[in-house]
Amino acid sequence: MKRIVLLGSTGSIGQSTLKVARDLPGKIQIVALAAGSNVDELVNQSNEFKPIAVSIASPEAASNLQSRLPDTTRVHCGAEGLITLATLPEADIVLIAIVGTAGLQPALAAIRAGKDIAVASKEILVMAGETVMAEARKHGVNVLAVDSEHSAIFQCLDGKSPNSVRNLWLTASGGPFRDKSQWPIEKFEAITLENALKHPSWVMGRKITIDSATLFNKGLEMIEARWLFDIGMDRVQVVVHPQSVIHSMVEFVDGSIIAQLSTPDMCLPIQYALTYPERVGSDRVQTSLSKYGNLTFEEPDTERFPALNLARRAGEVGGTLPAVFNAANEVAVEAFCNHRITFPQITKTVTRVMDCHQTVNQPSLEQILVADRWARSTASS
Repeated sequence: MKRIVLLGSTGSIGQSTLKVARDLPGKIQIVALAAGSNVDELVNQSNEFKPIAVSIASPEAASNLQSRLPDTTRVHCGAEGLITLATLPEADIVLIAIVGTAGLQPALAAIRAGKDIAVASKEILVMAGETVMAEARKHGVNVLAVDSEHSAIFQCLDGKSPNSVRNLWLTASGGPFRDKSQWPIEKFEAITLENALKHPSWVMGRKITIDSATLFNKGLEMIEARWLFDIGMDRVQVVVHPQSVIHSMVEFVDGSIIAQLSTPDMCLPIQYALTYPERVGSDRVQTSLSKYGNLTFEEPDTERFPALNLARRAGEVGGTLPAVFNAANEVAVEAFCNHRITFPQITKTVTRVMDCHQTVNQPSLEQILVADRWARSTASS
């Protein structure tokens, strides 16, 4: 029985994680849940899964929560609440599905408490991949991928040395604007929020859906893969695969390519991370290759989607630049969602902020957080 702390239980990854827990009642036990502000949903989840502890963002919400839960459920709040849950003695693994940078401190706290972590928040490894992976090695814990792409690579590698790898191939759906004939670069200024939220393959939260439309999501995944699998950025590649059946591939030095395939469903990589190293039976994901027919591949269009080049630059330079890349994008996406900037201005904003940044090499955690705050302020202005 794996005992799970779920940080970000009311978001799309959190909801999918609870589906997996329902599928595998004898294999997975939810011992703690954390949410941002959705008190009603957290109450419903707590009544169903009976966690020993919960956490929510604000003290006011925590007071409301406490009044609606049994006295046996411990209620926490804020950043301290997340760290408390991440270090619970009763937990085996902490799944971090908090959007943004809020998951970084709980991730490090969990690692230092000897917990395996499952990472659904790209920002953790993008901002501080070198630090996180060094701490994981020091404390002898696993950092497990929840992203479908990184889960696929993890499964394809199957413990092989990075020296046996020629390239990691991250697959991208291409997003809603992949078709150049329908969406030439000249039309990008007219892209609306509604257009950008129509993802062709996945149902996700707003931020990650916009990132998929700009391909910033794939850029973040490139940097994440660099640290997660100890592979140089020059060996992390992207190929557009509109059907989203092949979730990623590993090309080995002898020319062999191994891929992981399945119908798009986040429950599969979540289940693999939570039950690793065991594979547990489940009927939730069914894949019929004959139904798909053709599986196609395209080169990414970096003229229309320059985020990939920005990500490669950030990953190659390293230091504090990936944190700046991530933070500036978060601010720009929020501005686009609030109709303050156009779709192309997301990338332009990130480019300008990166150009202004004085990179700190081999930064401390505090220097990373300072760079993050600087990038947010600069992007906002």
